[in-house]
Amino acid sequence: MTMPLFGAEQEVVTTDDYYTPRWLFKAMGIGFDLDVAAPPGGVPWIPADDYFTLADDGLAQEWRGRVWMNPPFSNLEPWSARFCNHRRGIAILPTSKAAWFDDVWRGGAALAMLPGTFRFNRDLREKGSSIWMPVMLAAFEDTCIEAISRVGRVR
Repeated sequence: MTMPLFGAEQEVVTTDDYYTPRWLFKAMGIGFDLDVAAPPGGVPWIPADDYFTLADDGLAQEWRGRVWMNPPFSNLEPWSARFCNHRRGIAILPTSKAAWFDDVWRGGAALAMLPGTFRFNRDLREKGSSIWMPVMLAAFEDTCIEAISRVGRVR
């Protein structure tokens, strides 16, 4: 792990703290080398070998291998650009009319919509909570595209 950018880990839950539920990883059946936007201590059910937290500043770090990305939805543009440049992994993203969404779409990512009933975990106790916008999975690389096809129809 790298030296923390801000000198301290996150201590409170923020509006960006929505954790991907365990069932989604079981359904995809794929592991990751790196979770690029994890909470302090990581999420125990995310099958990633390593992770970056807010203190590590995942945008400033080198991404390696197959990545999992559940970025802060309050600042999606730099995360989606980095994901599209990396081109190896899976991201969970909201649908949007924003320019970053066009970049993901036109950048060649395979997309699979998640059901309207999809619920994130608001904490690590796996308590579900929905958000106001639909979400999708975006993937690059054949094994990642195959994994998201186990969850939804890929386009």
